Amino acid sequence: MKKNITLVVLAAGMGSRFGGLKQIEPVGPNGEFIIDYSVYDAVNAGFNKIIFIIKKENYEIFKETIGKRVEPHIKVEYVFQENNNIPLGYELPKDRVKPLGTAHALLCLKEYVHEPFAMINADDFYGKNSFELAYDFLSNLDNESNNYGMVCYKAGNTLTENGAVKRGICESNNNGYLSKVIESLVKTDGDKIIATPLDGGSSFEVSENTLVNMNFLLFTPTLFKHLEELFILFFVKNKDNLLTSEFLIPTALDSLIKDNKVTTMVIMSPDNWYGVTYKEDLINVKDSITRLINEGKYNYNLWG
Repeated sequence: MKKNITLVVLAAGMGSRFGGLKQIEPVGPNGEFIIDYSVYDAVNAGFNKIIFIIKKENYEIFKETIGKRVEPHIKVEYVFQENNNIPLGYELPKDRVKPLGTAHALLCLKEYVHEPFAMINADDFYGKNSFELAYDFLSNLDNESNNYGMVCYKAGNTLTENGAVKRGICESNNNGYLSKVIESLVKTDGDKIIATPLDGGSSFEVSENTLVNMNFLLFTPTLFKHLEELFILFFVKNKDNLLTSEFLIPTALDSLIKDNKVTTMVIMSPDNWYGVTYKEDLINVKDSITRLINEGKYNYNLWG
């Protein structure tokens, strides 16, 4: 019997650097979004359910666009990331509008996911091989496992010439397990690649072959209990900065690894990343999709 494996798509961000709701910007020849290609690759890899984490006010536009296209091919659910979903006894500033971060988004899933699952961003193109590697890994996990996975890419395959991009710089031990993640802004500077940690640490140079992650993570339902514990610590640590602080999954995962509560296998993908961080990225993404279609990797009419 085929195992149930879910794909979770983070789509609650409004894309401030892009200047709008970039998740529904067409990149394919028939109005397809980047999400379409991710869902298409996931379906072909074996995933049998998808959950979009979105803002409640964006439900109708998601349902009428991407939802209408993919619902005939895979079970689809929608979960709202709302800032009132916080631990009892804690409060956020009334003028906090921005979502609380990717780890908080996953906590909103607790009642909806009871099987191994993959998490991705809505506005990143990850590639066919990546979803196949993810499905194979998740298929071999039981629901109570604390062994997670992280799909990583060579840094040189994930950059844009239009500015800095957020990447998790990955360090692994000799057994192929993640030992550290440094969430950073990464950009090219001449012939160098420079990473600037988001925690205020000093910038450092990385090579084209340095492994990075873009929120393509593989979990079991044990994650939710871990995140609930860390979420309370987040409120305590950031009590004076709750207007802007974010509860991020790479930071949470790094903490869990250091405390020996979980292990995370590093899974290297051979694919190239395409994404829309800046408006100027759109042309390159559209050209890349066209090239992949011409190479026969995708149908001209993706869902046709």
